[in-house]
Amino acid sequence: MVQLRSDMKVDLIDHLGGDHSIVRAARVSSGTSSDPVKDRGLLNMLVRDRHGSPFESVTLQFKVEAPVFVAREWFRHRVSSFNETSGRYKVMEPVFYKPKTGRPLRQIGKPGAYTFEAGDYEQNAVVAGEHYRMAKEAWNSYQRMLDKGIAREVARNILPFSLYTSFYWAVNLRSAMNFLSLRWAHENSTVPTFLCTRSSRPLSRSRSTPPK
Repeated sequence: MVQLRSDMKVDLIDHLGGDHSIVRAARVSSGTSSDPVKDRGLLNMLVRDRHGSPFESVTLQFKVEAPVFVAREWFRHRVSSFNETSGRYKVMEPVFYKPKTGRPLRQIGKPGAYTFEAGDYEQNAVVAGEHYRMAKEAWNSYQRMLDKGIAREVARNILPFSLYTSFYWAVNLRSAMNFLSLRWAHENSTVPTFLCTRSSRPLSRSRSTPPK
């Protein structure tokens, strides 16, 4: 049975190092000793002034569930390691992405200078219906080929980008923070980020402004 969902799942599976690793790496440059009170101030200064190399002392491993098209964008950040579910070795699950209700659907303007606008009732209905129809048709075709003994790596070709995949992501903390600064829009972001909303203007915050 085809399942449609619009969420993504990210779980922290493992990590190596912590605040002590960052402080230890930072203090080697000055030869100063560690102190709990001063260490917190040092960490805040490193983040505020974007002294990134000490944060490379911490390694994180996540498990991610996301549509294939999201995973391909994720993999473009070539600062980490990935191991993904393979359709060559296992039968994929019939789970597909459908935009959630309320997601902006209309792209207005030209590349680099466009905004996203909300869709009307008819557009939302078409999006929901077409995502389900194509997911069902693709999955049925996939199953028919598998039932005829066709290799998984051939049968998978019929599956769309909306299929959910899963992968492990191993990344150091500095690279993870850089990834979030580019991919997660937030009003308190120090580095400009972008929202898929009515406004295409970046959200930014002066470094001199204390975080809320």
